Order: sequence, then structure tokens, then C-alpha cells
Amino acid sequence: MDIHNNKSFNQEPEPFWRESVQLPEFPKLAQNISPDVTVVGGGIAGLTTAYLLAQEGKKVVLIDAGRLVNGTTGHTTAKITAQHGLIYDELINHFGEEFTKKYYEGNMKALAFMEQTLQTENVECNYTKQDAYIYSTTDQYNNKIEKEYKAYQKLGISSDLVEQLPIDLPVQNAVVMKNQAQFHPLKYFKALVDSIVTNGGQIFEQTMAKTINEGESTQVVTEDGYHLDSEYVVIATHFPFYDGMGGYFARLKPDRSYVLGVKTNKEYPGGMYLSAEEPTRSLRFTEDSDGDKLVLIGGDNHKTGQGKDTLEHYQALETFGNEVFGIREVKYRWSAQDLITLDKVPYIGPLTKKHPAILVATGFRKWGMTLGTLAGQILSDHVLGNHNLYSDLFTPSRFKADPSIRKFAKENANVAAQLMKGKLDIPTKKADDIQIGEGAIILVNGRRCGGYRNDEGELYVVDTTCTHMGCECSWNHGDHTWDCPCHGSRFAVDGTVVEGPAKQPLSRMEDQLK
Repeated sequence: MDIHNNKSFNQEPEPFWRESVQLPEFPKLAQNISPDVTVVGGGIAGLTTAYLLAQEGKKVVLIDAGRLVNGTTGHTTAKITAQHGLIYDELINHFGEEFTKKYYEGNMKALAFMEQTLQTENVECNYTKQDAYIYSTTDQYNNKIEKEYKAYQKLGISSDLVEQLPIDLPVQNAVVMKNQAQFHPLKYFKALVDSIVTNGGQIFEQTMAKTINEGESTQVVTEDGYHLDSEYVVIATHFPFYDGMGGYFARLKPDRSYVLGVKTNKEYPGGMYLSAEEPTRSLRFTEDSDGDKLVLIGGDNHKTGQGKDTLEHYQALETFGNEVFGIREVKYRWSAQDLITLDKVPYIGPLTKKHPAILVATGFRKWGMTLGTLAGQILSDHVLGNHNLYSDLFTPSRFKADPSIRKFAKENANVAAQLMKGKLDIPTKKADDIQIGEGAIILVNGRRCGGYRNDEGELYVVDTTCTHMGCECSWNHGDHTWDCPCHGSRFAVDGTVVEGPAKQPLSRMEDQLK
């Protein structure tokens, strides 16, 4: 099946998870309210925090700018694992063995918590234990895999070093982390949502948080001007909607990756797989609505808004899938955006030292199932006054000389380069040149704009200048969005914000064509 020539793939993609489970819908906030805790963001970190606090009798209100679990959490591959790429040898070198062991143990505690929650809430979500593999295909990464395996041994991780995979893919070697897991995420999150409501929590959708005012209480102000006055605010919005002078826009790198859900000719043998080399390749399976195996092929990540035509990333995954399994049918495709911190360890805890009542969870680096769950445990313990063994690891105010300073300089040099590149990019197309289903940069009265023509022939024209910090957005052909290459803001074809840090939409420019 050729993605490029398939008409259904000209539409904005939706993940398999959302099609197969219907979450309850909640109203928009329409009044001022005073909970004990306001949680902003309905992904895994926000839902887990709200779930734990509601269980403890806290008056919790959770708000989301759109629908629950419709951001990165809803577009996950849903591997529940402490195997986060080739991270353990690197963490030992940067932070030491004690830090790294706690990082592993914290993620395994999160896995155990999720498994226990499934039993407590009586959830059927296709949860299965799987071994997780990172494999190499080159001599260079063969050595890195061996170093990672030695790090596993130092840390006491149940593991193996193997020279073959259960799948038909030639490799140099692979490191195996035993007894990890996979599941259907929305079935799990639906149980958390039901429990939050049962325990007195309130949820409001289509309610965008605009800013925070600090005084006698910590006040979240919504886009519509309503106030939520709380003792604590938890920011679990993927990219923090409120910075509080924490400089998060300069300390987080936005990264996109892609997923295909396919039926294969060859039988998938089980297990979860990740390539050590770039471009990344990730594999796992799930069951579709008919009970048949659906293989999820992921990877091909790149910095948001930069690089080649995004549709080519889906095509690259399809080519890989055909080579390894033989693809019978491409049933689903979707993409996800993740944030990576300077030192690859998430920021979880008080927003800054001056904001102890505003808590944040961000930078999960594609491993949000365990790290987002761990974040919920850490943040709920903070609110409840409980000591958490892992909170010190993730303190957002940390700034390590190695590797943080080098990464800080590199990322901000990249932002400056992208800012200049966008300003110097002179469009050659005009509005009339745009075909049905096409998006492109166009020139409108001497001004750089973005145009998109839908299947009905209707033309949308927007100012491509990102409303966050003025970088110029580029067209995302694969997902039909305008993406900012500087800090990862994304906008729909009509200019509305899909993903922050931008809060304001792109300006509509159709009237300039008249």
C-alpha cells in the first residue's frame, strides 16, 4: 500500500487508540471555582496526579484545552518500560551510579503501580508482559550496546546480551530488558477518569489555561476569564503554559516521531524493539477491533518543523515494515510530539525555587508511560506532604555543567538559525497555485503567508509568524499542520493552536486576497 497515493491519508491522522475507545466528554468551565488543587492538562501525568489526589480526599479540578488524552499521551506507542533508549551508560557517566539506579527503580515502581492499578480498578486493557530489546546494526553501535549491557549489570537490571532477535531482522547484537509491558492506553486512562469523578474530582474540557496569578492563593486564569483559586497548581500541559521565569522554552527541545499501524504477512513473534541507530525504528504489537494483531511501526524522529517533507517519514516506516514483515494493509498512521530536556532527564517538581506551589511535569523524551506515571506519584506526594524517594532526581531547578551548558548553547544557536532562515525565505508561490489537499508558503501582498486548500476547494490563509516568539512556521505535509521550528508550537490550517508553547492562534489572512 502506497501512503502517498492513498486518499484517506490526505486527511489529518488519528491514532488507533482514540478510534477504539470512547472517553466520556466533559463540559467547558463556565464559572469561577476554588478547588484544593488545579491540574492543568489531561495526559498521563495530569490524570495520574488527579487520580491519586482524589483518592486521598483532595478537592481536585482538572482542565484541558481540548479533549482528554488528545495530545502526546493519546498518540503514544504505549510501551510501559524502563528501557528508554541507550540511556543508562550515559546517565552513569553524567550523574553517577546511585542516581542512575534510582532512575531505573523509579520507572520500575511506576510500572508496578500501573499493574496494581489495573487490578484495583478492574481494567481490561490488553496488558501483557514483554521483553524490551535495543538492537544495533553497525559496528559503532555494537560497542554502545555492549556498554549499555555492562551498565545494566552494574545496576542489577534483569537483562541479556543477544546476537539474534525473535523478528527476522539481521543485527549485530541487542540488549534485552526483561519483564517490561505494553497495553491499550485509553482503556487504562478511562479507568483513571472514572475514578477521579467517582471520588469527587471535577473535569472540564475545552478550557484553556492562559496564565497564573500568585497571591493569597494560586490562581489559574482561563482564556474565557474564569478563575480557579487553589493551594496548588499542577502544570501537566506537555509544554508548560506558564513559564514563571523558569526559561523552559530554552531548556526543552521539541521532537516529532511517527507511527504506522499495519497488518503484516509474517507473524509478529512478540516483544518490543527499538533501534540504537538513527533513523530510529520502534516495534510492538496490539490487537485491533477484530482481535487480530496490529503491528505498530514507529520512529523516524526529527526536530519539529525542521527537515524533509513529513510525509516521507511515514513512507520510510512503510518501507522498513515491508522489508521486515511484508505489509498487507496500512490501517492507521499518526505522529507524536515529545520534549527533551538538556540532560535527557524530565523536569518534575516545583516550577522554580520561587514557585513552590506551582508544580510542573515535562520532558519525558518519548517515555511518558512510566515517567508520566512517576511524575503523578511525585507531584501528588508533594501536595500531600509525603516524602518521595525519587523527587530529587527530577528537580526542575537543577542545571548540571555537563551536559547542560553545551546542550543549552547548541539548542539556542539552532533557534537563532531557524529564526533567520524563516525571515530570509522568500516565497515564490501565490494563492492560486495551491492545489486541493496542498499546503504551501505563499506570497500575499508582499507578505509571507501559509495557504492550504481543503478537499472542497476552500482556501485557508494564515500569517506563518509563530505567536510565541516570532519564528516562521513550516508546512507539515504528513499531519496537515503549521509547525514552528524553534520551540515546537503547532497550528491547524485555520491558525488555531494545536500544541504550545504558543497561546494565540496564527492570524487569518484571507481578506488580504480580495
